[in-house]
Amino acid sequence: MNAPRVIECRVELAPDVGMRLDVYVSERLGLFSRSQARGRILEIAVNGVPSRLARKVRRGDVVTMSYVDPPPSDLLPEDIPLCVIFENENVIVLDKPQGMVVHPGSGNRSGTMLNALLFHCHGITERFPAEDARPGIVHRLDKDTSGVIIAAKNPEAHAFLAQQFHDRAARKRYIAVTLGVPPGTAGRVEARLARDPRERTRFTWVEKGGRSALTLYRVIRTYRTPDGSCGLVVLVPRTGRTHQLRVHMRRLGTPILGDPLYGSRDARFPGATLMLHARSLSIVLPGETEPRTFLSPMPERFRGVIRQLQSFSPSSGL
Repeated sequence: MNAPRVIECRVELAPDVGMRLDVYVSERLGLFSRSQARGRILEIAVNGVPSRLARKVRRGDVVTMSYVDPPPSDLLPEDIPLCVIFENENVIVLDKPQGMVVHPGSGNRSGTMLNALLFHCHGITERFPAEDARPGIVHRLDKDTSGVIIAAKNPEAHAFLAQQFHDRAARKRYIAVTLGVPPGTAGRVEARLARDPRERTRFTWVEKGGRSALTLYRVIRTYRTPDGSCGLVVLVPRTGRTHQLRVHMRRLGTPILGDPLYGSRDARFPGATLMLHARSLSIVLPGETEPRTFLSPMPERFRGVIRQLQSFSPSSGL
């Protein structure tokens, strides 16, 4: 993917006219379509304040935006094994392994879940617009997060599923092993997230600006170890911000075990990788009216860590 581009412009509209930010970018600046805006825009601000694409802009506002050009349309199907949980003519639900990138980007032009989908779902690229750089991708999981993910086989199914994610009607549940135990048996973390100005690959919590983010959690096991404690935790994101669960657990002082960005190496588990797994997804499929729930079993890396934790001392259920 090309390096990000940055532009700054002053809004030129009639004095009494307001326009959604994504419409202004698409129709007045002519950079890309509204449907591409969410995937192409990295950051956007109005008068120096980070803004949503739904915000209305007016004459005289100053829009600052960084965005990326789409990758070359040379996506190649690759015969990569997929673990299929469910499939019909409209959707495919997968159990994504840890280490697999969802779609090509900088440094990952092949070997992604999308490359595998193009091979598995013949003709999918022909059903999506030619400018769509991620045909079928509805949502994503971080490279080192495993578990349930759904993709669409046609634009109509994509729009139907994407609307549920936008409306927060889709329900996702994750399991995680945390270093330390979050307070109480259950709780919530509500902290606005923004890019870390000191390291652009990371996010952090902020008092003002950024984007609202809410995570619910429930502690289901506590493990005592010689150097502290760990928790087995269910996480339910009510918003879908990048790295949300990882940042929110760090915010509580209980980072996810094995997290290379928001945690630290732990001598008790020197080989641990990110212990975050998308356990379930509940969503209504195209042509249906009631949600279905798709499950992914607990990965072996979790079972190995839990066996190790149990060897220190018996767990306590909460």
